[in-house]
Amino acid sequence: MSEPALRGTLFVNPNSGADSPSVDELASVAAELGISVHVLRQGDDLVDLARSAQADVLGMAGGDGSLGAVAQVAIERDLPFVCVPWGTRNHFANDAGLPADDPLRTVAAFRGMERRVDVGRVEDRIFLNNVSLGVYARLVHRRERRRRRDEAFARLRALATSVWTDLRWTRRFRVDGTPIHASVILVASNKYIDALTARGARERLDGGVLALYAARGIRRLHWTERTAQQFRIESGGPMHVAIDGEPAVLASPLELRVDPGALRLLVPPDVEAPSEVD
Repeated sequence: MSEPALRGTLFVNPNSGADSPSVDELASVAAELGISVHVLRQGDDLVDLARSAQADVLGMAGGDGSLGAVAQVAIERDLPFVCVPWGTRNHFANDAGLPADDPLRTVAAFRGMERRVDVGRVEDRIFLNNVSLGVYARLVHRRERRRRRDEAFARLRALATSVWTDLRWTRRFRVDGTPIHASVILVASNKYIDALTARGARERLDGGVLALYAARGIRRLHWTERTAQQFRIESGGPMHVAIDGEPAVLASPLELRVDPGALRLLVPPDVEAPSEVD
């Protein structure tokens, strides 16, 4: 006798930036698999909806910010999580080896295989990609919802000639007690292949480390990087940060740590795990 299919709920953010396919197409594919679909409306509290969903699997079709909100609830409830790339950049989906250019195909993950991946934690929130401080975080706050998550690394060089020529963007921080002057500090869940040239692709999502990148410079950027399982970042006064591209203001100090294998990510049956880079 076969086991009953798991109950799945897919939340859809219709304003996340995806141009195609349509919400109706996505809902139709989900319905064929017996998945309940909730298209978010103005005023909906995504976290409350995910916490109260009568489901054995939680899924989110949206950008990295909304993915993180549902992923956090999935961790709290110890439920598998489905990522349907529905945003503009889809960094997490790409790094997880999902077909980010074919969101309809990723819906099959509700009947797929489970992989354990790491998440980062800052205060009481998780991050799937990274937390940034400094000039990039300020730009996220300034643009707010007008321009969601940008290319965290590839665009930083382009910003150097326009923003970092102003010394006001260099700020004093303390990282694990060590003073540092930086225009940008970015803490990622696992290492990037190449901070300056690889467009933010990560080697793997289950390496069990945080990677901290700090940039300072006027005409030439000087980068430093280090890895650890946790970091403490201090600065005078409240800090403007971007958590997976979402703006937030947090008190100093920031306590960041990696939570290895915390997320039960489901992938479509026909998707292979990305190869590891040593």
